[in-house]
Amino acid sequence: MGRIIAIDYGRKRTGIAVTDPLQMIANGLTTVQSSTTIDFLKQYFVKEKVDAIVVGHAKQMNNTDSESMQYIKPFIKQLSKHFPEMPVYLVDERFTSKIAHQTMIDGGLKKKKRQDKALVDTISATIILQSYMEQKDFGFKF
Repeated sequence: MGRIIAIDYGRKRTGIAVTDPLQMIANGLTTVQSSTTIDFLKQYFVKEKVDAIVVGHAKQMNNTDSESMQYIKPFIKQLSKHFPEMPVYLVDERFTSKIAHQTMIDGGLKKKKRQDKALVDTISATIILQSYMEQKDFGFKF
């Protein structure tokens, strides 16, 4: 069984999280510059077996795509081009940044550390991955 990797894709930075090989626990992995995400994934896939990619689906409150999808959709096409055999799933990412900030507060991180946008992106990717894992456990299909 391989890992599942989650991506919180942004214009500048991309947060990345992965499961353990048994797909039971979601962990933050890193944040990379968005322009290097595909290269990062290529290198990661050489080292680790990955079964699926989960990408945050940016939505508005009325359930329509947000403006962010204008750069997320081309990224998803790049994923399909570079990794044609890899299944890609979209998971609603509404509120992940707010949840990430609250998680940092609850974890006792100082204000200076909470302002680290790369850390917020990694935590957001972890939340997206955890959400996918919970939906998968209940049998929801995308």
